[in-house]
Amino acid sequence: MRRHPIFLSWSGGKDAAWTLHALRNRDDVEVVGLLTTVTEGFERIAMHGIRRDILLAQAEAAALPLIEARIPQQCDNATYETAFADALAQARVRWPGLETIAFGDLFLADVRAWREALCARLGWRIETPLFGADTSALAQDMIAGGLRATLCCVDTTQLAGEYSGREFDAALLAELPAAVDPCGERGEFHTCVHAGPMFAHPLALRSGERVLREARFAYTDLELAG
Repeated sequence: MRRHPIFLSWSGGKDAAWTLHALRNRDDVEVVGLLTTVTEGFERIAMHGIRRDILLAQAEAAALPLIEARIPQQCDNATYETAFADALAQARVRWPGLETIAFGDLFLADVRAWREALCARLGWRIETPLFGADTSALAQDMIAGGLRATLCCVDTTQLAGEYSGREFDAALLAELPAAVDPCGERGEFHTCVHAGPMFAHPLALRSGERVLREARFAYTDLELAG
């Protein structure tokens, strides 16, 4: 069977990483590259706040080329869409015939619909391999499957800031308040993946300072160790 090329939206977090793992377990597709939105000046992955050097190390460990959609620090939706479209255009030049991009969405139908509409306007289709999965079972499957990640950002309106910097593991899942999704799909937390079956080798990370931004988001500044 011919494998169809597929691009992957890469946030640096567990859902994107597990999507890569799921896609690589299929015999009908081949992931050819990663797309990540990076905020200029900060040089970090948008939303997650992951340093760009960690992003590059993740891409190397996944053995995949990376295309960056670079956005300004104060970015409106139109500017984001332009940067995203430019990145997709770069991908299509590099991989002629590429027409599908995958996302790690889990259950937010409105977000998935927005992505689908945006990509359709740009001549692309989307796949969301994890969509509709039970997030409690999915979180446990990730951990049992060898995924290792650190909470790099916590929305303190939904979860105590002290969780920032914690490992995404069974102990964390057991402690999460009932209102918090086990995968943080409502934005309760974001993660930085540092090991798992999608990587050829683990990344050595260390935790730096924790900072509160916008009086809401508790970021833990992760750094490559050594």
